[in-house]
Amino acid sequence: MKLIHTFLNICLVCCCITATLASCSKDDDHKQDYNPLIDDPKPEEPTKPDEPVPSSSYNEQYRPQIHFTPAKNWMNDPNGMVYADGNYHLFYQYNPQGNDWGNMSWGHATSTDLMHWTEQPVALTRDELGDIFSGSAVIDKNNTAGFGANAMVALYTSAGSDGKQQQSIAFSTDGGKNFTRYTGNPVIKNDDDNLRDPKVFWHEASKQWIMALAKGWKMGVEFYASPDLKSWQHQSTFFVPLAGRPSLQWECPDLIQMGNKWVLLVSVNPGGPILGSGMMYFVGQFDGKEFKADGAEGTTPVEPQWLDYGMDNYAGVTWSNTGDRHIMIGWMNNWSYAGAVPCSPWRSAMTLPRELKLIEHDGKYLLCAPVVSEIDKIAGTWTTRHSVSPDGEAIDAKNAYQLRLTLNLDKNTTVAISNDHDEQFTFDVDATTRSLTAHRTSATGKSFGTFSIPSLRAPLNVTGTSVTIDLFVDQSSVELLTGDGTMSMTNLVFPASIYNHLKVVGAGCEVQYRPLNRIWQ
Repeated sequence: MKLIHTFLNICLVCCCITATLASCSKDDDHKQDYNPLIDDPKPEEPTKPDEPVPSSSYNEQYRPQIHFTPAKNWMNDPNGMVYADGNYHLFYQYNPQGNDWGNMSWGHATSTDLMHWTEQPVALTRDELGDIFSGSAVIDKNNTAGFGANAMVALYTSAGSDGKQQQSIAFSTDGGKNFTRYTGNPVIKNDDDNLRDPKVFWHEASKQWIMALAKGWKMGVEFYASPDLKSWQHQSTFFVPLAGRPSLQWECPDLIQMGNKWVLLVSVNPGGPILGSGMMYFVGQFDGKEFKADGAEGTTPVEPQWLDYGMDNYAGVTWSNTGDRHIMIGWMNNWSYAGAVPCSPWRSAMTLPRELKLIEHDGKYLLCAPVVSEIDKIAGTWTTRHSVSPDGEAIDAKNAYQLRLTLNLDKNTTVAISNDHDEQFTFDVDATTRSLTAHRTSATGKSFGTFSIPSLRAPLNVTGTSVTIDLFVDQSSVELLTGDGTMSMTNLVFPASIYNHLKVVGAGCEVQYRPLNRIWQ
């Protein structure tokens, strides 16, 4: 039966991938990519930003204990992330009315340490220009917009019922508690539904604000420039055709300077690493007007790289106003099944924050995404085992934990974490190819629709004779990374209880684990 079940899972995934590729025959025909969550939302009445913040015990089944979730209702993309006056502001796509996509507003949470979050009142709700789609926020230190020195300026997509996606701004002079919409909105007018998710930063070399805008189904990124956040001029368009993925949405861009290089993050849906949505990036140069990916002038087609090889890290962008640190957080879900995940009264969580670092590996640039060092603030004491018995190792952790494995690369290894309900999450390390393959199937826990993925493969991107792998295990997720973040794989799981037993078969292995304390007060 196991063989038959595995075969059926493989067939299901293959059919879904085939259907995705088959849907790309016409650039203007996306009927087969219809998503009822987005394309046919239920009409709802707007809500007021000053409504009370919902409450929760945060003890429900599958409720993350170390990841941010709203107390109740639907959440997706992180938005407007900015650091100001000792607080990390996390705005996010939010439905104040229910647990499905719709009535898009900006939810709001704050943290002083990137770990413990306080949910704030809803910051922005839809208006006459439409729903409040994704965007960013900046601190206007020099009062270029005239809203006041150090005003917090939010830039977002107004998504109208007429199909127009236009760019608008709002400002706050009280630290993000209240926003005033600019009377001249929209600041960038548009006539279709393929221009969204403004990510803005100050470009010091050209003394102007730069905005990156995704082109949705038209694919690509548009760059605009402004002296004052209100008047914008188009500068250039970046687009690279993706082999085998001729029709997909480009969303949530983020252009980041890292040393003498620039990195452009782009989220795509469908067309992720395996199925549904995913995050890719390009490395190149930016001169204040145009981004050019490395290799764009050569004869070999430019190929993006995946930031995360799992199923559930999407729409990730970085906080602004953080100095030399590039801190990112992503939506821990996938548009292939986002509306079906078995979570109530909330739906969706954010990843753990990651600190992006650009290195050179094997002759090319590689964007690393390790979990931020602030994780130590919620961590207990390490337990160390220099080997694992054939019967495995019990893990004493109630809420969440970090598991660190240092594996020799002289032979192949299989690792399994399991619970008392005979549910397990497994992955294999191939010593020859230096790759990792994880398995999320019905054996992992609750499964539904396209959730079961028999094989998720990723390069380890390491040298030497061993590899260190960190697993951050919560009630409904496993974030698997190499120790320095050269490989990242983020996956939702829905076991009946947290995995609390480890088994390793294959190469020699040193094991460390430590509990991660619940972040909810």
